[in-house]
Amino acid sequence: MSPLAISVLVAVCVFTGAVLAMHAARALPSQHLSAEARDVIKLAMALVATLVALVLGLLIATAKGTFDAQTGATRQLSSNVLLLDQVLAGYGPETEHSRAALRQAVARTIERMWPEDGSPPSILPPHDTGSPMLDYYNEVANLEPQSDAQRALKARALQIMTDLAQTRFQMYVQENSGLPPPFLIVVVFWLVILFAGYGLIAPRNVTVVVVLLACTLSVSGAVFLILELADPLDGLVRLSSLPLRQAYAQLGR
Repeated sequence: MSPLAISVLVAVCVFTGAVLAMHAARALPSQHLSAEARDVIKLAMALVATLVALVLGLLIATAKGTFDAQTGATRQLSSNVLLLDQVLAGYGPETEHSRAALRQAVARTIERMWPEDGSPPSILPPHDTGSPMLDYYNEVANLEPQSDAQRALKARALQIMTDLAQTRFQMYVQENSGLPPPFLIVVVFWLVILFAGYGLIAPRNVTVVVVLLACTLSVSGAVFLILELADPLDGLVRLSSLPLRQAYAQLGR
């Protein structure tokens, strides 16, 4: 289920709980909503509201951290690709085939992470045997330097390729770091309880209903933001392909 569909479902559940509580308040005996009972309800709602605020804030911060980490990894990957191409170019004409393999690897990475055919985006697994990355790694490792400068450039190229592999692995392991369903269910349960409490003690008029609806949309929007940020490759809020596409355009020059 998409983040938008989940957030809409959360909004429906929370707002329905508030409306049902407002109707249930009419059927309750008057002593159940006395001044003392209202004070207890307010204290209970304050406790739940504090829990919800802390958890939603923590989840948003965690999801934003995941998104920022993937964004930083994409930029690091792009800069390392450009640097590797320049190092191989400085080595000499022996690396022309390796540079072509590097260009193919970047093109495949862009195709997998930002597909144009409507297929689900993904990051190429580090152990994928079909990756052209393996080809040029072996080619660079088998280069036979003829001078100190070429030996230094070969060592530098191997180090950059190691950094590329590390960055790619980091992006792969962080790819599916979404919100666990039990966690989401507990948060939604707290929200339903909280808004049901509001509905019990709220006066029944259009203004109150509109305010409760606005608050419901706000918390469901927070859930939507968490789910979107936790999956940087898909959805409305996603990683930008611009850094890697810019690096790809400069390869081979």
